[in-house]
Amino acid sequence: MKKQILQTIEQYETIIVHRHVRPDPDAYGSQCGLVEILKASFPQKNIYAVGKEEESLHFLRRLDQIDDSVYEGALVIVCDTANEERICDERYKLADKLIKIDHHPNEDPYGDILWVDTTASSASEMIYEFYLFGREKGLQMNDESARLLYAGIVGDTGRFLFPSTSEKTFAYAGELIRYSFSRTEMYDRMYELKPNVVKLSGYVLQNFEMHENGVASVTLSKELLATYEAKASEASLLVGTLGNVAGIKAWVFFIEEHDQIRVRLRSKGPVINGVARNYKGGGHPLAAGASIHNWSEAKAVISELEEVCQ
Repeated sequence: MKKQILQTIEQYETIIVHRHVRPDPDAYGSQCGLVEILKASFPQKNIYAVGKEEESLHFLRRLDQIDDSVYEGALVIVCDTANEERICDERYKLADKLIKIDHHPNEDPYGDILWVDTTASSASEMIYEFYLFGREKGLQMNDESARLLYAGIVGDTGRFLFPSTSEKTFAYAGELIRYSFSRTEMYDRMYELKPNVVKLSGYVLQNFEMHENGVASVTLSKELLATYEAKASEASLLVGTLGNVAGIKAWVFFIEEHDQIRVRLRSKGPVINGVARNYKGGGHPLAAGASIHNWSEAKAVISELEEVCQ
């Protein structure tokens, strides 16, 4: 599959790389890391990273603004996106061909060419593996692409603490840190929290609810977020907060936005992505997400999570 992807890339003069909505470091890392590799390897090609920008990730890379006309006859590569409906920027449909590169369960096998590896810790790990495959065929890695891929791996492995972290993950990370970039600066930018978000974290720890069978939940309404002057995207950074609490098997954050309620599911063992799929979401076995539109659905999510953990 890597050979087919490289051959396809070589055939196109314009390549546009997308990722999922509400991006995390792995979305940016895989998308922009791939763009930087391709730019270094094919300086004559037109290569872009597009999508709605996430302000908290500006330190990784700013995205490109392009006209619709650029998609004519172009190749689109979508990184780190399990479901087609979650691709950020619907103009991907205007392209000539679509490649999917992802590490989530392949519930939605969209695209003309698919490379899905659920054993990979992150899409960024897959992009580095793609580079390793192609480095004797002309692919080049530089400091910037290494920085982006390393950030993606760190983000999706929870700083190498999540079960998805493998020996291969550590090996690749060890190779990436040989390039010239500041890991200290990266960690500071990835994990520093504004004072208001730290106070919101205190609220989470004081007010999470325990349910049956080791399930916990956190409810963050629009009004509460306004009280702490916190955005929904900032509140999402706190989802891992309950991971160290004894007795919790799985937990869910309900984060209200103006038009929906984000559902963020995490687990220490029970497989919870099936619960997310019941609400048109998805994700990994131990980390998944979905959206609901009223608080009565939140009770149903908790009930299903209790059944999974029983």
